[in-house]
Amino acid sequence: MRPAVEGSMAERFDDGEKEKKKKKRRSNRRSKQNPPSSSASEVNEAQGLSPDSGKIGTPTHASPSLGNSLKQVNVCSSNEQGLSKASNVAFISIPPMHINEQVEPGDLRILPMCGGGIDSNSFSEPTGCRGSSGINKNKDSVPCGQIGLCGQEKYFSPHWSVEAVEKELEEGDVFKALFHVNAHNRLEAYCKIDGMSTDVFIGGIPAQNRAVEGDVVAVKFDPLPLWTKMKGPNGSCNNTATPEGCNLTEDKEVGGNICKGKAKVDAEYESAHGRSYPGQNKEDADQNSLYKSYPFTETTMVYDDITSRGSTNHLDLHGMANHDSINGHHCAAPNSLKINSCSGQSDAVEKMCLLVNSFPSKRPTGRVVAIIERSPRREGIVGHINVKQWVSFRDTSKKDVKKNKNLISEHEYIQLIPTDPKFPNMMLLVRKLPKCIKKRMKSGDVTIEMDLVAVQIDDWVEESPFPEAHILRVFGQGGEVQTQLDAILFQNAICLSEFSPEALSCLPCVPWEIPLKEIQSRIDLRNLCIFTIDPSTATDLDDALSIEKLPNGNYRVGVHIADVSYFVLPDTALDNEAKFRSTSVYMLQRKLPMLPALLSENIGSLSPGVDRLAVSMLLDINVAGDVVDRWIGRTVIQSCCKLSYEHAQDIIDKAFDFEGSNFIEDDYPRVYGHFEWPDVIMSLESLYEISNVLKQKRFTDGALRLENPKVVILFDENGVPYDSRLSERKESNFLVEEYMLLANRIAAEVICRAYPDGALLRRHPEPNMRKLREFMAFCQKHGLELNTSSSGELHWSLEQIREKLKGDPVLYNILISYATRPMQLASYFCSGDLKDSENEWGHYALAVPFYTHFTSPLRRYPDIIVHRTLLATIEAEELYMKHQKALQGSKEVKVQKRCFTGINFDKSAAESTEGREALSAAAVKHSVPCAETLADIATYCNGRKLASRNVKDACDKLYIWFLLKKKEV
Repeated sequence: MRPAVEGSMAERFDDGEKEKKKKKRRSNRRSKQNPPSSSASEVNEAQGLSPDSGKIGTPTHASPSLGNSLKQVNVCSSNEQGLSKASNVAFISIPPMHINEQVEPGDLRILPMCGGGIDSNSFSEPTGCRGSSGINKNKDSVPCGQIGLCGQEKYFSPHWSVEAVEKELEEGDVFKALFHVNAHNRLEAYCKIDGMSTDVFIGGIPAQNRAVEGDVVAVKFDPLPLWTKMKGPNGSCNNTATPEGCNLTEDKEVGGNICKGKAKVDAEYESAHGRSYPGQNKEDADQNSLYKSYPFTETTMVYDDITSRGSTNHLDLHGMANHDSINGHHCAAPNSLKINSCSGQSDAVEKMCLLVNSFPSKRPTGRVVAIIERSPRREGIVGHINVKQWVSFRDTSKKDVKKNKNLISEHEYIQLIPTDPKFPNMMLLVRKLPKCIKKRMKSGDVTIEMDLVAVQIDDWVEESPFPEAHILRVFGQGGEVQTQLDAILFQNAICLSEFSPEALSCLPCVPWEIPLKEIQSRIDLRNLCIFTIDPSTATDLDDALSIEKLPNGNYRVGVHIADVSYFVLPDTALDNEAKFRSTSVYMLQRKLPMLPALLSENIGSLSPGVDRLAVSMLLDINVAGDVVDRWIGRTVIQSCCKLSYEHAQDIIDKAFDFEGSNFIEDDYPRVYGHFEWPDVIMSLESLYEISNVLKQKRFTDGALRLENPKVVILFDENGVPYDSRLSERKESNFLVEEYMLLANRIAAEVICRAYPDGALLRRHPEPNMRKLREFMAFCQKHGLELNTSSSGELHWSLEQIREKLKGDPVLYNILISYATRPMQLASYFCSGDLKDSENEWGHYALAVPFYTHFTSPLRRYPDIIVHRTLLATIEAEELYMKHQKALQGSKEVKVQKRCFTGINFDKSAAESTEGREALSAAAVKHSVPCAETLADIATYCNGRKLASRNVKDACDKLYIWFLLKKKEV
């Protein structure tokens, strides 16, 4: 009976009955001659990696109806024709689709692994390890054996129990790690263990043991003799590689078609530019913390017979309280193991690091033994469904259908092919499909394969090589731009909801004026010539500049940042919503703001001609670029002019002649108040002069820049892209950037000294040294000298190469692209998490020991946290000084002016009883988060920031695809 069933799996339904019988006999003979083996290659065949896979094991008691279901599943598995056709019209934006990796026909023709043959002989599992196989099954799910996919054979080892994992973690026999899959080869996965310089290689589907991209797993090392050879030059890695999409000038925001070039701070070179290229190894696995996010709660969708285009993706702001969280922040994904932190891990990691460093030519290998935390990416996977073979099967089984009134069997499955090659193919139970899809399937409409859908993984049992999933949303035809945009936003869990009435009620009504009492409590700077420099289309103006010449020859530069924390009070509905969104998301034709427009574009924006609240830094800078004195505090300002980058560049280039006959007033912004154009021009020229000194000093101190021209998409009046061009940042961009970088550095220095365990900072690790050595070898091979001993030496080496390749800028740009590969992403962190490792706080590309984000509170939530911490420091300073002055009545007390925020930090004052009490009281008043909460905020914001940039990158690719599609060959 078993051979007969196995034979039926290989039948092709488009041939005649005779041909089917011949094939059946041939298949029977083959199955007798080649019985199933238990090697790991069988699962590889199950994944469509071998064209020879044509059999599946089934129980001997399989019924004819199950046999039909088996045949249907087998036939549906062939995606070569259906998917290729769909991919012709569907541009897969993030991540790439299987365009060049067509799966062989029959990738569901599974060979069983008898006796659990995937278990490694190298290990003995601890007692109690045979735990749950994963997520609890939905009550409607059909066990894999019942549908005949793979009988009762097991393809994967059971996951260890919680108790076993905790015990082994404590003893240092297994390690907690972040799981990533190589986008170019799903058989290769890598696990990143905190504290280890080299990632652990997980080779083969069995060793991955049902983990998916972004899971936090328990990994067990293979013995040393089984470790694989390290690719590239020998030597231990100093760091893990950068995730895909890493770019030094991160956050190129867009307003209309113009980059919001506040490449400024965002161009802090933070993510050090890395890009993903074909051929990258894992370590190319991307998005370290992209989905360590809120557990978006909307998992049920109403389909009926319509698609859900334009609806909010899996998100429910009001349901956040129903999830495990700390102050509303995601702690663990549903169905995650609750694993306590283990003291034995740090010692075990140290020992493993010593072992890895002792064998620099080897990469450690291992296997996944449990999933500690399931990635929220499981809840929103985009792909195409493969129904062509299912329809073919239905057409050739009309007799059976007539006998069976139930047109869709209880056990019929179709396959989903994810657009992201890091995810496995998935099985969808036909009876649970949306009505609109079932209707099209019954009518034989195979064009449904061209539609993009989003699914959620429900279950992945040991007995099945594929996870079971259900459809959350149908986007529409994959060849349409809007469909792709919807899928991009959904896949990155971007919030599309309107702001809640509760959040909007936290804002004052308009027209609004600053209360007189508030003005009196602040320093009034409305007499200064203050102006903004932004893209011409920008509406959220969160930074402005001013400059004064002092009698001693120094300059007093003012960096004025919108005081968003005045409006966004802690723990309000508005604060929670801003925290949830975390960042504004910029697409080429659309902006999804972090804060309501009433705040971000009106009362909080530093618009010209109106009084606005700000947090200002007044920095006294000498001709050498040194800050010799500073004052930080809350102010009232009035911007006199809104300059675009183009206007500022004209002034820098001396091309701005406001007195000439060619000057057209309507082409230039209005100057408000008692200031005139000469005041603005003189101020801008002075700011430009000082910014050049600051930039030169920064690179002399060891900063690094890796930057290529960017592609800018041009749109017509209807918002349709019609062309593209290369664009490089101008001097006006760099001018603003220098002052934003300086302000961020100062803010970081102040808050981490006042609150050493509770400051939200931003770090940029050193690059992957192995990949850096590969780049150096590449340069040497082509006669180019490169010094990689520090960020500064690398920068000057590249500058020399630029001069050498002056006549070939294209080659130099290619070289810079290679230079970005070893770079890692910058990330937010709580200083308390690394209090014993201050050497890890630094920013490699900027070559500074402290850095944070302070200058963009209208569009980044971390900046709001930093504002609150900075304001708490200012208030603590005032409380301490007031207390010290009160003591002067009885005895002489020396009080240092600005002891916490000034150039010279008074550590003894901060550590005194009075200082600690003042800092503590101010932290409570301004709701500075505790270290634990701050760490959660940092992790979440890292994920949202990366998601935001992925959306922007994907949109850029989408519109480039659109232009190429229109272009005549």
